[in-house]
Amino acid sequence: MEESLSQPGSARPPLGIYSSRCDDKGRVRLPKEFEEFVKTFPEQQFFVTTLDGLIGRIYPIQVWMENEKIFAEDTEDPEGAEDEAFLAHYWGSVSGIDGQGRILVPPGLRRKLEIEDQKVNLRFYNGAIDLYSEAASEKRLQRATAAALANLRALRKRGVK
Repeated sequence: MEESLSQPGSARPPLGIYSSRCDDKGRVRLPKEFEEFVKTFPEQQFFVTTLDGLIGRIYPIQVWMENEKIFAEDTEDPEGAEDEAFLAHYWGSVSGIDGQGRILVPPGLRRKLEIEDQKVNLRFYNGAIDLYSEAASEKRLQRATAAALANLRALRKRGVK
């Protein structure tokens, strides 16, 4: 069976939301479960960016390269795709994981997300690690909670147990 690039490791991704911290040098320490998971990736490079200016994304480099291809080949809305690529490049940079399981967040991005020397929340979703400030986590929780009953009804019709 061919390995999917959107799921780069062979291990199961961590489930749940984990707390960490962006230190004074801009490094986010990955919780043990995330560190073990990302160490299964064939490449140990990551593209750290945001697509919406609210939530950071730590992409395995091969997953990010899939996004680059989608941006470049978009015929439905090429200008929108180019704008997203521009924003991602503006805020992002390539980073590795150090020996202590930390990934560097670019200075402009950590200021944009308001995570400098702050607690952050992490979750693995859709091929990358989401990086939330406390404020962004709270807003996201409020939005999900407000829509929970309607979303659950619809999802149960589609088979969610």
